[in-house]
Amino acid sequence: MRHGQSSYNAKRLIQGRSDESVVTEKGRQDAQKVGNTLSSLPIDAIYSSPLQRAKTTAEIIQNCFKEPPTLSPTEQLREVDLPLWEKLHKDEVAKKFPDEYQCWKERPHEFKMVLSTSEGQREHFPVLSLYEQAQEFWQTLLEKHQNQTILIVAHNGINRCLIMSAIGVPPSHYHRIQQSNCCINVLNFTGNWGETVQLESLNQTSHLGISIPPPRSTDNVLRLLFIRHGETQWNRESRFQGIRDIPLNENGKNQAQKAANFLKNIPIAFGVSSPLLRPKETAEIILQYHPDITLDLRPALTEICHGLWEGKLESEIEANFPGMLKQWKEAPETVQMPEGETLQQVWDRAVACWQEIVKDYSHDPNPKTGIVVAHDAINKVILCELLGLNPANFWNIKQGNGCVSVIDYPKGVNGHPVLQAINLTSHLGGVLDKTAAGAL
Repeated sequence: MRHGQSSYNAKRLIQGRSDESVVTEKGRQDAQKVGNTLSSLPIDAIYSSPLQRAKTTAEIIQNCFKEPPTLSPTEQLREVDLPLWEKLHKDEVAKKFPDEYQCWKERPHEFKMVLSTSEGQREHFPVLSLYEQAQEFWQTLLEKHQNQTILIVAHNGINRCLIMSAIGVPPSHYHRIQQSNCCINVLNFTGNWGETVQLESLNQTSHLGISIPPPRSTDNVLRLLFIRHGETQWNRESRFQGIRDIPLNENGKNQAQKAANFLKNIPIAFGVSSPLLRPKETAEIILQYHPDITLDLRPALTEICHGLWEGKLESEIEANFPGMLKQWKEAPETVQMPEGETLQQVWDRAVACWQEIVKDYSHDPNPKTGIVVAHDAINKVILCELLGLNPANFWNIKQGNGCVSVIDYPKGVNGHPVLQAINLTSHLGGVLDKTAAGAL
C-alpha cells in the first residue's frame, strides 16, 4: 500500500527522498481505516520505507492488530530519488525544467538528472534505478517469506516499480499505473523470483469511502469502467465456456447487482458489451440506474473460442488432450485451441476493438465515463496490452467475476492510458478476490 496523505502531498510538492514531509491528520485517519480493514487478515510481517511518512503509516496500521506483526523499515523501499526537484511545486518544476519534465512524463525510462559530485558530474536515471531497487527488494523478501502474507507500506514511485517489476511491465510504462494515498494492491507470488506473479488487484480505495479512484487530472477525461461478467454455473463448475452462450446464475446476477450499486452514483454516459448473454445481462443490470443508455454490442469482444474444450472440465480436457492443459497454464501464447483460437488471435481482435471504442467515445468535446463489459480472456489481453505486456503474460492479470477496472484517457485516443484500478472486487466483499476461480 501507499502511505497516507503527507504535508507535501497536500501542497503538491515533490517529495522524493526528502524526509521533511509528515503524515497529515487526514493521512492518519486513512491509515487507521486501512489498519481496521487489514486487521482481520493473517499478516505475517510488515515492511516499510524508513521515510517518516511511510513508517508512521505502517505504525498506525500495525497498532490495529491484536497481535501486531513485526515492522521492519528497509532502505530498499525508499521513494524515487529526484534530488534536483525535491521540495519544489510540480508546476514550478514543469516551468523551470520543461524538457526534462516532458521526458519524465512521456519517456520516464529515458529521464535522467545530471548530478555534480566530488568526483565530477554523473548521470542519474531515477526510474531505471528505482526499478532495479524494486527487483532487489523482491529477491530479498521472497527468500525469507515463502507461503506468508506480507504487508508493504511505501510510496507512489517505488510501489509502481514493485508492481511493474513483479509482473513484467517495462519501466517505460511507469506513469500508466496509479497509486492513491492509502490504496491497497494485492500481488500473489507462486514461488521464487522469476516465477509467475499474479496482480490480483491494483489501487483499491473503497475502504477509504472512495469507490473508484478519481482522475489524476481535473481536465475532461475519457473514463472506461472495464467489467467482467458475473458468475455462470459453468464458472462455478470450472467448465470451459468460450463462445458457448451461458447465462448468469443467481450468484452472477447478485454480483452484477452489487456492481450496479457500487457504480450507481457515477454519471455513466454509455455502455459497451460483448453480445454473449453473460456480459450483456451484467451490463443491463448495471445500466438499470442509467435507463437512457442503449447498449453498444461489439462482436469482437466475444470470449476466446476454446473449440473442442468448450463444455468440458479440466479432467476431461486432460483425458482427451494429454499435456495440452499444462501447456495452456505454463505457456498460453503457444497453444492453438483444438478447432478454436490462439491467444494471439484473441489479442488482435480484442485490442483492435478496444482502440475503436476509445476512438468512438473520444469525439465528444467533453469526454464521458462509460462501461465496457466483457470476459476473462478478453479483459486480460486488453489490460496486458495497456500495460506493455504480451501474450506470455496472460496469467499475470486476474479478472474476477463482477470485477471493475478503471482506465482513463487524459489526452483522448492519441494519449497514453492510465490504469487507475484493476480487478476491484471489494463491492463483492473484502480486500481479497473471493470470486470463483472458474474456467474461461
